[in-house]
Amino acid sequence: MQFLPSLLALTALAVGSTSAATIAHTNTNVTTVNDAEGALSARAPVTLCDQYAYHKEGGYEFNNNIWNRDAATSGWQCTHYYAPSASGVSWFAEWEWWGAEQAVKSYPYANRVFNRRLVSQIGSLPTKAIWNYDNTNIRANVAYDIFTHSNINAGSSHGEYELMIWLGNYGGAWPISESPTGTPLETVTIAGYRFHLHRGWNRDMRVYSFVTAQGAITTFEADVMHFFRHLTSRYGFPAHTQNMLIYQFGTEPFYGSKTRFTVSHFEANVY
Repeated sequence: MQFLPSLLALTALAVGSTSAATIAHTNTNVTTVNDAEGALSARAPVTLCDQYAYHKEGGYEFNNNIWNRDAATSGWQCTHYYAPSASGVSWFAEWEWWGAEQAVKSYPYANRVFNRRLVSQIGSLPTKAIWNYDNTNIRANVAYDIFTHSNINAGSSHGEYELMIWLGNYGGAWPISESPTGTPLETVTIAGYRFHLHRGWNRDMRVYSFVTAQGAITTFEADVMHFFRHLTSRYGFPAHTQNMLIYQFGTEPFYGSKTRFTVSHFEANVY
């Protein structure tokens, strides 16, 4: 059973000095990326290589977010944002991490900017993600990460509840679980996809993780409110007192040789 350290996606703009375990790789070449409709967008990407390097554009935020780089014996990571892709965005992250194989090193992500509100006041959370990894001989996951809190003004780096939707897991990556044997609470079909549901604690934050039970879901389209409604009806999630803070999609690398995580299309909305 993998008990992860903090899974938070830090959005602060704190940029630390580059440590010996982190090597900045910058790529300013124009590259083409397929969008959801198969069209190609060509533009020199915005390259983020510092620990918390950040960019905001088109209603989305991007963060390189190497929050646990000190756990690595060596490695580096850069996140590259291209441009709007159809109704969403396209981006990719390249990384290489060694050492502390049980520890997450980072969470490069895209976050949808929205006005916070109670989960019970949200009608729908439609999203679509198309992604791939060019190397699967790694330990990593691919996941949505959503925090909620009873305080609408709470910081975005931690919540009272966390909802994760794992679309991929490689090399034995596993969610936080209160089960000593890793037994899921249930296997459930939501929005046409099968998931194992796990529950645990990350410090004082209650974590619910829907982990794909059908292998990598490289094209995912759903209304995330279906996941919240399931937690509300089956597990007492307090939708009437919890405000949604973040709506992020990315990957959590543990270790592996040079690897590219490509998101050819990501879109998310809050209605």
